[in-house]
Amino acid sequence: MSEPKARLAHRPLEGMSVLVTGAGSGIGRSVAECLTSAGAGVTAVGRRAAPLAELAARSGEAVHPVTADVAEKGAAERIVAAAVARFGRLDAVVNNAGLARFGALQDAADEDFMAMLRVNVWAPAELIRCAIPQLRRNSGTVVNISSVGGVLSMPERSCYGASKAALNSLTRSLARELAPEIRVNAILPGPVDTPMWHETGLSDSERNELARKLTEATPLRRFGRGEEIGRWVCALVDPEMAGWMTGALIPVDGGRTA
Repeated sequence: MSEPKARLAHRPLEGMSVLVTGAGSGIGRSVAECLTSAGAGVTAVGRRAAPLAELAARSGEAVHPVTADVAEKGAAERIVAAAVARFGRLDAVVNNAGLARFGALQDAADEDFMAMLRVNVWAPAELIRCAIPQLRRNSGTVVNISSVGGVLSMPERSCYGASKAALNSLTRSLARELAPEIRVNAILPGPVDTPMWHETGLSDSERNELARKLTEATPLRRFGRGEEIGRWVCALVDPEMAGWMTGALIPVDGGRTA
């Protein structure tokens, strides 16, 4: 009976230091919780201090909260420095922070499109750039949380889809550029019920109608859950599980891209 118990107690990421952006809520929070359950120390980054403090209170010393806007110049250097100062190293970066603004192109505001490019593309690239020395030293990994919107046609969500397609391209190119020391992969979630879903700029009726259409277009007929993405992140961070995996764009989407 002791062998099954030992397997249950296995913490494959014990001693690893992982940085997670957008960790205060939604997918990012679920990712942080999955990582700490697997033994990792997590530098949890978000714009609001209160949700990060709550996460840290629940997880204890395993979580180091850092309040920062990843889209601000200079934030990446400060975030990486905070992670190394707290845990003494950095083994993985999870770029989860994202911004979604939906609507037809003819109605799109310039500032919304530029904000999505800055949060969804520039900020992950900048964080990776600042983390490269640490990741090279530790044979580390990057996991970008992208979207099926980066590979599917997205009428009335074209600007958002374009920003995620750019993140997918960044992932694949950096996988070659940073190999063999650093692995770079991306997870492409389908529709997941998170607070960001309610911040898209759509009215309640528009959002409900879109949710209905997305559910109908998903073979498993439901939205995903944050922990279902978090488990995949843990697998990609684990060098024993995914040590020969880089440049992959993995849809975790209920069959949306099937």
